[in-house]
Amino acid sequence: MDDYSKDSQVEQSFDDVNMSRQLFGDHNKNLKKIADALAITLNVRGNTVSITGDSISTDLARNILVQLYGLLKEGFPVYPRDIDHAIKTLSADDRVKLKDIFMDTVYVTATKRPITPKSPVQKEYIDAIRTHDIVFGVGPAGTGKTYLAMAMAVAALSAGDVSRIILTRPAVEAGESLGFLPGDLAEKVDPYLRPLYDALHDMMHFEKVAALTERGAIEVAPLAFMRGRTLNNAFIILDEAQNTTSEQMKMFLTRIGFNSKAVITGDVTQVDLPREKTSGLIETVRILDNIDGIRFITFSKDDVVRHRLVMKIISAYEKSDLQKANAGQNQ
Repeated sequence: MDDYSKDSQVEQSFDDVNMSRQLFGDHNKNLKKIADALAITLNVRGNTVSITGDSISTDLARNILVQLYGLLKEGFPVYPRDIDHAIKTLSADDRVKLKDIFMDTVYVTATKRPITPKSPVQKEYIDAIRTHDIVFGVGPAGTGKTYLAMAMAVAALSAGDVSRIILTRPAVEAGESLGFLPGDLAEKVDPYLRPLYDALHDMMHFEKVAALTERGAIEVAPLAFMRGRTLNNAFIILDEAQNTTSEQMKMFLTRIGFNSKAVITGDVTQVDLPREKTSGLIETVRILDNIDGIRFITFSKDDVVRHRLVMKIISAYEKSDLQKANAGQNQ
């Protein structure tokens, strides 16, 4: 590993050799990830890590290692992606306790993989869904807005807290009429609803999803199909809400019935509506912001949990949009 600085050198030992190996990763890959991210040098001798670099970075690296080791001792499996999340989270606030975030299991998938929040904002989002009947998750792609909401919905259905899950999103490109597309209704709406099915199948076996769908315990439908209904005893997720019109958003929010919970997700920078149409999500953030019982959680690019390049792509587009806006002001 590159030797970036020798301002400070500290050592950290771990009492369990096998767990320390898990922490370090195959061929010390986890340590290299931390060293590269913080521009420090990490050297291993047995179950002891020598950390060399500037004092702030060495303290941060030690904090990351100690907290990740604590997760391993609690039985939480630490994957390479968790290393990235730990670096990002503790770099932003070294007082955060990773245990409070990573070990808050929302749901355990059919493949025994626990779904947990990976950032303070994701944890806040999960807690908001637990305590509020209507929650808005607003932010860029890849921040886990829909996926975590889906996990909460599946967990609620499995626990018997609700009798059905309703997943919906606007079919903007089809103009909500869907009549001009070839094929039957299912074939017409499938492209718009496929991401919701993908998330479901990531959590539950295909056969179970099919069985629950057949008996009406899981319903995936375009937003237009919600009109005129009252949705009782349900966990409802409205995805891609930035593409609802004002009328559609009002229609959806007034469908929510007794013992129901609704999560509305969207990215206000990705509106596909015609220019003359106002985004229902953008309008709702302004209108409903101060109503008790409704919670708005705002995600940023720092909460992206997809491939590390996704955050860089979002940042690049944000920079481009800012340059365009500045250019427009100067004309």
